[in-house]
Amino acid sequence: MTIRVVIADDHHLVRQGIRALLTSASNIEVIGEAANGQEVVELVEKVKPDVVVMDIAMPRMDGTQAAERILSQGTPTQIVILSMHSDSILAQQLLRQGVKGYLLKASIADELPLAIRAASQGQVYLSPAISDSVLTTLMMPQTGEIPESPADLLSPREREVLQLVAEGYTNNAIAEALTISVKTVEKHRANLMAKLDVHDLPSLIRQAIKHNLIFLDK
Repeated sequence: MTIRVVIADDHHLVRQGIRALLTSASNIEVIGEAANGQEVVELVEKVKPDVVVMDIAMPRMDGTQAAERILSQGTPTQIVILSMHSDSILAQQLLRQGVKGYLLKASIADELPLAIRAASQGQVYLSPAISDSVLTTLMMPQTGEIPESPADLLSPREREVLQLVAEGYTNNAIAEALTISVKTVEKHRANLMAKLDVHDLPSLIRQAIKHNLIFLDK
């Protein structure tokens, strides 16, 4: 059975490289590409691929936000995340969210087809550099209360606004991009400041990066 795949990365050359790699792999077909998080969410809803391979750092909507939106659509599409960084905490967060793969970009030539095939079967695939620590933690029984993280405090819309603020969008541009009013954008920005306990834009961005709330381009 052929595995139908969508690729999402904001760099055209990266998408070309991934497409070339997968074209040479047996029983994998690339059926679409997206250049940002919003595009990949819309494309998945339209073509319903078996697997999405997407970068964690994308404009308009980062990989974690796009994954959340895709998984909420109720399609059988599985998700493999690509990242430059070996971040076991982020990988745990994504796996609990329902993502099936977390792959380091440095190893995709050897591992991506394996990750796609595993994900298409509903299995988890992690780059060896982080797999041991992540799986050990995930398999441990959860006891007591799990501490609330900053990511738990923010609504999906606040995460979207935060990502666009970090990318330098003005309030007017954010309002246009998200089809909301400027006053609503201002309210979201005020809520972000309050929830993350910061009082200026540089501090907001630093906190967001520290807690993996946004992912800026490489």
